[in-house]
Amino acid sequence: MSTEKAPIKGVLLVGSVPGTDTEDVLRRMAPALGSRLKYIPDGETGQRNYFIGWQMYKFGAFPEVVSQFGQNGKFEDTPVPEEKIKEAAEKLEGMDTDYDTAAIESWPVFKKLKEEGVIPKHVKFQVCLPSPLTFVSPFIVGDYKTAIEPVYERAILRALDNIIKTVPKEELAIQWDVPIEFALLEGVWVQPWFSDVKQGILDRWLRLTAAVDSAVDMGFHFCYGDIGHQHFTQPKDTGFMADMAKELLSNVSRRVDYIHLPVPKDREDAAYFAPLKDLQAVRGETDIYLGLVHTDDLEGTQRRIKAASEVLDGFGVGTECGWGRTSHEEITSIVQISNAVSGEII
Repeated sequence: MSTEKAPIKGVLLVGSVPGTDTEDVLRRMAPALGSRLKYIPDGETGQRNYFIGWQMYKFGAFPEVVSQFGQNGKFEDTPVPEEKIKEAAEKLEGMDTDYDTAAIESWPVFKKLKEEGVIPKHVKFQVCLPSPLTFVSPFIVGDYKTAIEPVYERAILRALDNIIKTVPKEELAIQWDVPIEFALLEGVWVQPWFSDVKQGILDRWLRLTAAVDSAVDMGFHFCYGDIGHQHFTQPKDTGFMADMAKELLSNVSRRVDYIHLPVPKDREDAAYFAPLKDLQAVRGETDIYLGLVHTDDLEGTQRRIKAASEVLDGFGVGTECGWGRTSHEEITSIVQISNAVSGEII
């Protein structure tokens, strides 16, 4: 494997990393990629391994609120009387997501390993949170969506507030995971349940960003899903992502420290990256990470970097999505390629 370096700085770990627990993940990933990382997540081990699926159990008192995932890949909905919707919303108010519980349990481990020198001093503790829309849109029965979304949004923001109160702000980075937004924009997999989809998404993102203290770093993981290592649809190009990034950066009331965009393995063509040209003009100090690292494909990764470099000045790299369901052999390959194509950030 060639170790020729491209003029790329930094690697982003999107979120999940297979491991027995937080300490196992951090002890493996920090030495492997530490000089290339600004942030490191706790690996989202245990019940968080399958992204947001575990959040279904937070609705245990009202199982009828949660859609059942059908074998055909569709979420099944049934009509719901108005009085039941009102009752569920009232009783679920104040619910816990436990994203704060997980982060607060992981923080002392991160702190200890940083004090030991395992985690480099410059690396911050990355906490990944799903946008409320990402859970509500597919997992909440259609008739409940409008009433439950604000309840769930308040729950996510309470968790965020608890995390910010616990982890020193200068040590923290919040990442918003936003896959379902792009399913809605693409018109696949899930159906919109509010008008003006693009503006509705942007309005929701702006509420989330406003809730993150300006002293805390904040990023976005633009995502096209990872069900069985497959996207819910293959993006035609970076058009939707570049457009939403521009809208976000033009309207946000605080800085966005980074945005991550996926790049399918077979997209080495200029057409895929072309929309990023307009993003380059408005990105300012926002770091862009392209998820173009793929297992056992150093040469392909280098070709994707070359194509992206034609329109985007300066970016870091990562994989398309998290590694939660990735084998040990695949992770070894990903780490080797990431180190081969990127430079240190310090």
